[in-house]
Amino acid sequence: MGYGMSRLQGSSEPEGQNSDGSSSVEVNNDFSKLHNDIFHMTRLRSGPSESIRKSMDRVSVTRLLRGREVNSSGNGKFSPVDRAFVLGHYLPVDGPETVDTMDSRAYVSQFSADGSLFVAGFQGSHIRIYDVDKGWEIHKDIHARSLRWTISDAALSPDQRFLVYSSLAPIIHIVNVGTASKESYANVTDIHDGLDFSEHEDVRYSFGLFSVKFSTDGRELVAGSNDDSIYVYDLQANKVTLRLPAHTSDVNTVAFADESGNLLYSGSDDNLCKVWDRRCLSTGEAAGVLTGHLHGITHIDSRGDGRCFISNGKDQAIKMWDIRKMTSNADGSENRVPAWDYRYSRYPQQYKQQKHPHDQSVATYRGHSVLRTLIRCYFSPTYSTGQKYIYTGSYDASVCIYDVVSGSQVAKLQGHHHLAVRDCSWHPSDPMLVSSSWDGQVARWSRTRSEQDTCESS
Repeated sequence: MGYGMSRLQGSSEPEGQNSDGSSSVEVNNDFSKLHNDIFHMTRLRSGPSESIRKSMDRVSVTRLLRGREVNSSGNGKFSPVDRAFVLGHYLPVDGPETVDTMDSRAYVSQFSADGSLFVAGFQGSHIRIYDVDKGWEIHKDIHARSLRWTISDAALSPDQRFLVYSSLAPIIHIVNVGTASKESYANVTDIHDGLDFSEHEDVRYSFGLFSVKFSTDGRELVAGSNDDSIYVYDLQANKVTLRLPAHTSDVNTVAFADESGNLLYSGSDDNLCKVWDRRCLSTGEAAGVLTGHLHGITHIDSRGDGRCFISNGKDQAIKMWDIRKMTSNADGSENRVPAWDYRYSRYPQQYKQQKHPHDQSVATYRGHSVLRTLIRCYFSPTYSTGQKYIYTGSYDASVCIYDVVSGSQVAKLQGHHHLAVRDCSWHPSDPMLVSSSWDGQVARWSRTRSEQDTCESS
């Protein structure tokens, strides 16, 4: 088979915040040199450019726009960093407008790579693809096949021709979303081919898949499962080509580190993040382990440079990692935080003050709530922000946006949803963010102007 700035307002204390209700960032001083390196690169990528800094005593959006109009750069357009600097002042916090409302929980929301399509997956067997450029009309309404419990993940292929979706079953389904029919009923109006991950020789029982991602070239899928394993599926060969017994508990999240496809990241309920190099898997061991979360990892997002990624954890924290500091083994001997089931109770207050004695993370961001479901976190887009922000859904029915460098919570999108926001997605080029909630609503937050029109250059 070929295939207006919203500031954090006082309220009852959400899970994951400090006792005074504020958000926070904790920097691991053991890795301050790496911390400065990563944050310095973030500043460079989010502008303004060095030439602009030298030409202006005070850099403002207004002056940059005026300079572009008079063609002061000589090429009639912004450089990538100047563009990110300008667009980074417009946070998607206006509104929101309701895109759609369903009678079941929304679990997945993702823009396509070019932002022209948007995918939302619901527990009630629906996956809807919206045409962003045509007023958010429904491009495809997919009725999922053989669903177990919910849509656990969905992903568009890089060429936007195919969509894969997973549930708590060993089969991922793939459907051609480029066909003429708007309604996609499995094997009635469209073929929903089943890709069976249980046919690998090492598999002895059924399992469920939590996470699935396309490779950059669209030829492979990587998936994480509740049999503690990572799977790689070759779409051209139509078979599983790799199974890694990766962790000692559920693998909730997997990601490709960069465009090469050689490096994989995984996160598990065993509290560990691991790095896998597919070029040297003869021993079956991870290339490295990163320790620091006190409870299980719910999601990983790569910065795309093959070096840095973030993870969301059930310990109510996002952590940033640099794989240059990974170790060969996990040191959890002094991690004495008791087991806790995030599905049934609030996060114990006493755990919020504890830190892993061997924390290898670069920084830790707190202020959101991770309960009941595998809530996701992301870097903001490179094109429009230079990845200046980290954003995440939250169990308290909000979306939190953090500044990568300062760690401050620069916006909290709240007041619309009334149940957990499991997933959210920032448009790759426009200041627009879409949140999907367990209340069944998909909401679109649009651009606004920052409170600070003028920014001091540093």
